[in-house]
Order: sequence, then C-alpha cells, then structure tokens
Amino acid sequence: MHKFKLSLLLVLFSGSSVLFAQQSEIYTNSLVDYNKALTLYRDKQYQSAQIIFEKVKQNATNELEADCSYYIANCAIRLNQSNAEEKMEYFVKNYPTSSKQNLAYSEVAMYYFEQGKYPQALEWFDKVDESSLTQDELEKFNFYKGYSFFNSGRKKEASQYFNKVINSKEFGSQAKYYLGFMAYEGDDYKEASKYFDEVSGEEKYKEKLSYFQADMNFKLGKFEEAIKLGKAAMAKSNEIEKSELNKIIGESYFNLKQYDKSISYLKEYKGKKGKWNNTDYYQLGYAYYKQNDYENAITQFNKIIGGNDFVAQNAYYHLGESYLKTDKKQQALNAFKNASEMSFDSKIQEDAYLNYARLSYDIGNSYQSVPDVLNGFMAKYPNNPNKLEIEGLLVNSYITSKNYKEALTLLEKNKSLGAKGAYQKVSFYRGIELFTDGNYKEALAIFKKSIAEQKDAKFSARGTFWKAETEYVLDDFQNALLSFKQFANYPEVKTTDEFKNIDYNIAYSHFKLKEYDQAGNYFERYTEVSRDDKTRLTDAYLRLGDCRFVTSKYNPALEAYDKAISLKTLDADYAAYHKAICYGFMGKNDKKISEFNQFIKNYPKSQYRDDAMFELANTYTSVNDTASAIKTYDTLIEEYKNGNYSAKAILRQGLIYYNGDKDDLALTKFKKVASEFPRTDESLEAVKTARLIYVDKGRVDEYAAWVKTLDYVEVSDAELDNDTWEAAEKQYLQGNTRQAISNLNSYVSGFPNGLHSLKANFYLAESYYKDSQSANSVKHYEFVVSKNRNEYTEQSLTRLCEIFVKKGDYDKAIPVLSRLEVESDFPQNKTYAQANLMKAYYEGKDYAKAVVYADKVLENPKTDDKIKSDAQIIIARSAIKVGDEVKAKESYAKLLKIAKGELAAEALYYDAYFKNKESKFEASNTVVQKLAKDYSGYKYFGAKGLIVMAKNFYGLKDSFQATYILESVIKNFQEFSDVVAEAQTDLNAIKAEEAKTNSSVK
Repeated sequence: MHKFKLSLLLVLFSGSSVLFAQQSEIYTNSLVDYNKALTLYRDKQYQSAQIIFEKVKQNATNELEADCSYYIANCAIRLNQSNAEEKMEYFVKNYPTSSKQNLAYSEVAMYYFEQGKYPQALEWFDKVDESSLTQDELEKFNFYKGYSFFNSGRKKEASQYFNKVINSKEFGSQAKYYLGFMAYEGDDYKEASKYFDEVSGEEKYKEKLSYFQADMNFKLGKFEEAIKLGKAAMAKSNEIEKSELNKIIGESYFNLKQYDKSISYLKEYKGKKGKWNNTDYYQLGYAYYKQNDYENAITQFNKIIGGNDFVAQNAYYHLGESYLKTDKKQQALNAFKNASEMSFDSKIQEDAYLNYARLSYDIGNSYQSVPDVLNGFMAKYPNNPNKLEIEGLLVNSYITSKNYKEALTLLEKNKSLGAKGAYQKVSFYRGIELFTDGNYKEALAIFKKSIAEQKDAKFSARGTFWKAETEYVLDDFQNALLSFKQFANYPEVKTTDEFKNIDYNIAYSHFKLKEYDQAGNYFERYTEVSRDDKTRLTDAYLRLGDCRFVTSKYNPALEAYDKAISLKTLDADYAAYHKAICYGFMGKNDKKISEFNQFIKNYPKSQYRDDAMFELANTYTSVNDTASAIKTYDTLIEEYKNGNYSAKAILRQGLIYYNGDKDDLALTKFKKVASEFPRTDESLEAVKTARLIYVDKGRVDEYAAWVKTLDYVEVSDAELDNDTWEAAEKQYLQGNTRQAISNLNSYVSGFPNGLHSLKANFYLAESYYKDSQSANSVKHYEFVVSKNRNEYTEQSLTRLCEIFVKKGDYDKAIPVLSRLEVESDFPQNKTYAQANLMKAYYEGKDYAKAVVYADKVLENPKTDDKIKSDAQIIIARSAIKVGDEVKAKESYAKLLKIAKGELAAEALYYDAYFKNKESKFEASNTVVQKLAKDYSGYKYFGAKGLIVMAKNFYGLKDSFQATYILESVIKNFQEFSDVVAEAQTDLNAIKAEEAKTNSSVK
C-alpha cells in the first residue's frame, strides 16, 4: 500500500466568532476564566483547559454553558478519556441550538483522522451535515472521507468520494492518484493508466508511478516497456520495491526469451515476505537450463516441492533433462516419473514417460518392476515412434531387472512377448532364485516349465542341470541322475559354468543310489580333469576311495585316500582313518596297527579319533596283543567317558579277561557295563556272559542276587520278553512300519522295563517319525535320551531337535539342542545344534546368547555359506536390536560378501544405511541403486532403501528428490506400515523446513 503523508489542518472549517454580549458581564470573572481556558485549549494544554471549562460551566449562562460543554468534550477526545464520546454526545443532545454542533462532528472526525484511526473518523464524518458546508469545506470533507474509506479497505465507497473531488484544484491530483492505485490493485490497468497519466507530470508522483507503470506494462504483456520503466524506477525505490522491480524486469526478459539477461534480475528478487514460490524457482531454473548451466538449473528446480500444475510439470521435466546432462540418472528417473504422472501438457507427459522407461531399464526401479514400466508405456502410447526400441528393452528387462517373479507373471499374461525365448530365460532365473531361497518344490516346477520352452538350447541345458540339482536336494536321486546325464549330452554345455562339475554330480547321484562302481568311475573322471577347487577335489578322492573300498578294491582305495591326504585339506583325517581300515580288510593287521597309531599321533583333534582307538584296540585283540588292547581301551574310555564306544570298550575288556580266564576282572567289567549302560545291547551281552561265569563257578545265587538289582532284567519273564521283542523287531527290520508300530507298542506297554525297552522305544519313535506321526514319536525319543548315553542317544536328540524346531517350539528345543551340541559325535549334528540354538535364542530375544552361538557357527571352517549367512545376519540383527551399530555394521559387511537373495538385499540396505549415517551420501545412493537394480524382487528392503536415498538427497540439498521419493514410498508401499510411517515422519520434517523459504510448500 502506498500512501502520502497528508498535512492536515487542525480545524477544517471556520468557526463562528465568540460573541460577547455588550454587557457588563464581559469583565466578570467567568469570562476571564473562559478566555484563559480557551487560550490553554489553543495551546494544546487540554487537561488544564478542561478543568477551567468545567469550573466556568457551573455558573455560566446558556450559550456560555454550551460552549464550555463543547470544549470539555473536545478536551476529553484529545486526552483519549474513556468517556470522551459520551461527553460529545451529551453536548450534541443537550445543546441542539449551539452553533458548534456541526463543528463538533468535524472536529472529532478530524482528530481521529489525524491519529490514523480511520474507522472512528468515518463514524464522525457520517454525522456531519454536508449541506451546511461551504464549497471549499465540502471538497476537503469529501477527500478526507474518501481517504478514510480507502485506508479502511472500503474501496467502493472511497471511489465515490474521490470522484467527487476529481476536478478539485486542491485535491484533484491526489484523488486521481488513489483512483488509479485502486484500479491498479483491481487489475484494471486501462483505468489505472488513465488516472496515472493525468498526474504523471507532477513531480511528487513520478517516483511512485514509475513502479506501478512498470508492473502494469508487465502484466499487459508490454515487456520491453516494463523493462524500461522498471530500470528507471530502480534508483528511487525502497528495498521492497527494488525486489519487486527485479522480478518484473527479470520475468520480462524471461518472457522475451532473453534468458541470459533475466538471470541477474531474477536472482535479486527477495520473494513475498521473504519467500519464493514454485514459479519463481522454475523461472530462474529454466533460465539457467537455457544457458546450459545445468548444475544451477538443478539447484533451482529441485526446490519445487509438491507442485501439481503446468509450471511444476514443466519444471520436473527440465529437471530430469538437467540431471541427465550431468549424468545423475537416479535423480533423473524420479524427476521424469513425476512429470509423467501429470497431464497438464500431454507432450511433456509422454516424453517424460519415455525417459522414465528408458532409465528404469538402464539403472533399475525400486517403485515397480522394469517390465511393468515398459509395458505400461506401450499400453498408454501404442503409437509412439519409439515402440520398437521399448519392445526390445522390455524383452531384455525380464533378465536384467532380476525381478523374475513379477516378470514371469507378466510373461504368462502376454505369451507373445516371451515368444523369442524371454519366457524360457526368465523362468530359468526364477527357478534359480527359488532354489537359492530353499523353495525346492516350486523351483523344480519352474525349471520344468523353462525346459519345456526349448527356445534356447543353452538355457534348456542349464535348466536340465538345475532340475537335476533340485531333484538331488529332494532326495530323488534316480531322476537326478537321469537329468544330470541328459544335461551332459547337450552339445552346448561345455561353455556353461555348470559343466565343469558334471562328473562330480553324476558320481554323487550313483553314490546315493549305492551304485558304487559307477560312482567310483565318475569320481575318478572328475579327479582327472578338475584341479581348481581343492576342497571339492579332496572330497572326490575321498568318495572315490569309499567306492573302491565298498567294492573290495582296496589298492585303488588306498591310492585315492593317499591323494586326498596329500592335498592337506580339512578332511585328510577321514582319508587316513579309512586307509588304515583298508589295510585291515587286506589282512595286513600290522600295517593297520601302524597306520592307526600314526593317525592318533597326527590328528589329536579329529572327530574319528575315538573310532580309530576302538578299531586299534580291536585289532590288537585280533592279533592276541591283549595288553595293548586293554591299554588302548583304557585310553579310549578315559578320553571319551560319555562317548559311543565307552560301553563297547568296557565290554570288550571284559571279554578279553573272560577269554583269558581272568573271571573276576571280567565280572568287574561286565557289572560296570550293566550298571552304567542299562538296557543297551552291551549291557544285555554283559549280563549274559556274566551268567556263564557265575554258572561255571557254581555261584548262581550270587548271580540271582545281582540280577535283582537290575530293573531291566526279569529272569522269570525273560523268555516271554524275548519272544515278544523278536516279533516286533522283525516287522521293523522288514520295513513294515504300520505293523511295527503296533507290535512295538505292545512290547513297550507289556515290558516297560524289559530287556529290549531302550531299543524298542527308539524303533517305535523312528517308526512314528517315518510314518509322519512325529508328535507320537516325541515321548519315545525322550525315553531314549533320558537314559544313560547309548548308541541311540545322538540320533534321538537330533530327531527331537528337528521336531521342536520345525514346530517353532523353542522352549522345548533349546534344552535338547544344548544337549545335542555337547553330546554329539558327528560334527554336522554339533553344527546343526549350534545353528538352531542361534536362531532359537534370537527368536526368544536373548540377543546376547544368539550372538554367542552365531560366533560358534562362524568359527567352524566347514560351515557352508548358507549357514554362515544365517549366523552373520543373526549377529547383525541382534546388534541392531541392542543399539550396537558398530558391531552391526561389521557383521553386515561380512554378510555382504557371502549372502544371496533376500539376505543380500538386507545387507545392501544396511550398507547404504551406515554410509548415510557417516554423511557419505553419494556412496550410499550408489548402494541403493544397486539394491534397486539387482534385488528389486525384495520390495521391503527396496522401500527402506528409498527412504535412505531420500535422506541422502536431503543431505545433498536436493529437496525435490527427497520429498518426491518419500511421497512415492508412501504411495507405493502401503503393505509395509512401518516403512510408510517412517517415510511420512521424514516427509513432514522436510516440508516443515522447506516451508520457511518456499510459500508453495504446504
């Protein structure tokens, strides 16, 4: 609002002269006091004047009383007394014939006008009798009342009064100025120009009119004139006006497409109340864009947040172009996507969509699958001249996007797109994905679909190989063997990665089918051509040795085991152990004894050490070196107190003593077995052999007394016990599972502490397990593990663990897994126990113990990558849960080196997350882009990765990218409520900050 400071006369109208009666009272005290008060009033000493007027009024005549009342009210007005208006109303009401009536209204109106209190002034102006005013007084009255309306925002009434004085010599110019200004504000530039032109010759208006005229010419599209007038007005303008003039000149140059000239002026614009809007940012950004200054263009365009109009669409399109020019493809993708979703300009929308589709193919897309983007473009723009290019990209995208699940769905809906082999390739890769994630049955079905296509012989071959791998994992070894051999017969296979190990795979299939001659031949073929993978080569030599051993070809077996040992891998102890066994079967017991003694010395921590000791002791027995045998058994028993061989070793010692006629020593050993290993086969044999000694010595009563201490030996029922057991065992051994369950249940219920109760419970548990009645098997496995360690303990613990883990019943699983870890002889069972304890503790939120077991799993050099990935993810997730981000970062980094599938996606997300925390925004974005391109099928981590990307862009001061990505996450990933909530929180924070400088942000 532009105003002139108006000089007001204190009194608008001439007052009537004070009439003093030519009476003797003129010299009375009252008149003296009245004149004194009047002098004080004129000197603006209102408080003192009011007091004297009050005093005079008390003894005054009617006319003097009226005058005093008038001045008392006037003083009250000027002193801003609360009852001032009441005093003036009192005067008007009680002295209707006073000559000061109209003067009173004018005086009060002028007083409020002078104070800038225009609404109050208008109240008193309305009371003035205009008809009693002279022409000069009326002109002033009309102008001042019009100006009061103007400043009270009542422009219509102001116009009426200004028009009354438009021809006034004194007030006409001012009235025209304000009429012009009101027309200007109402965008009536023709009317405004008319009035402004009429006063433009007057010096006092030139300064203001130049600004208005520049603006009007701009708004009328007269840009050259606007520039000329704007520049002329600049020097005499204040800071606010200079800002507006810079905008007028800059935008005029912009509209004239003189972008180079527009930039310096547009930059100087300060905005409305210190804020720019989206259009302001667009114009400066576009001006930079037209100068090929893409970095500065990006800086302006990316401040346009939440725009949804023609300007925003245009800005986002050119922002995308600027990003492309500076090789910022991810940013360009978001900008083009945004422009493609607006329909204000259909040409820009189509071109933006085309660029969005191309970039999606090029760098990946976290919002939707690349094939979906390309298909969407073709569906919306079937006649686009780039259709053939997009169709080609679409076919390739099924492979490059790695979002095989969605790609497969799209291809199955549109068979023609897969006609050139895309369906076969996509289904193949989808099968690999499912196989990696452990969904073997689904994978097998998909591999069969891929093979059936027969479009690309190489993929037909590879599909056949992975079909075989899947069948092998599913224990269908016969079909696996067939499929592996079919793969080997494809002419194209020699160029595939799968071919290098085909003999190894075929060998193992024969091995699993117990076709050892054929298996051996293929293992041998593999060893002759493969040298790169030392671990696999060692395994092939071991299996070759096993095959030759099983088929009694001991010399070839020894040769194979020797080659395995020479490779010095982790499994050399296995080869050395079986090499000694071979010598035994060859009748070379001295060599066997030598090899086992060497084995015990060379492999002190081998899992086969107890086996070797037992075999060595047995061999000493067979060559009648009983002293060495006893000593070796003693060492075995001492080192492995709770081992599988303890009962057997003690029993063997007893038998040696028995055969050596050392009956008392033999009885000591037999009784030890009977008491410490009850219900085992060894305990039964010990009791049986002890009976022979007692009978032979004639000490039957002593035998009977001892047997009564053994609750599992019931002498009177022994015959019935054995008969019942034999019937049950026969069904079990013949594989008649249902009948075995019936017979074994009869034995267990009839002889709960019978001679064969341990084995009966184990057989019954196994029968239930094989018959898919695992719940019924639990109590029988628990019976076995409740007894002293025996040959069935480890297997029963393993089965119980499998059952409880499968049900997710970790409360029951943990104690059993803990026992299996401690008591297992087979390393794979120990590893299994540790891996599942790790998972159980994590699920139970005992993160400290979860990490302990994860570390144990990782310490095992034989742990495969899948289990290692599980361990690293447990450590990483546990660290995140307890806020230990340093450990989490370290674990996710290790996981990234070995993980596949969803775990790899999670590791990549956290890699980006930690880089963001370290303010490595560009590096973090690179990781998110890799996540989007290579793991688009894992949408949860893709969505979380986008939030990190938004944080990165905001850290890089790219507000558009940050807000657009967050808005897209909220729109596209509603199925992940936690992700949407995080995105919304971040978006609100960013918009609140940006609203401080951009008036378009709401």
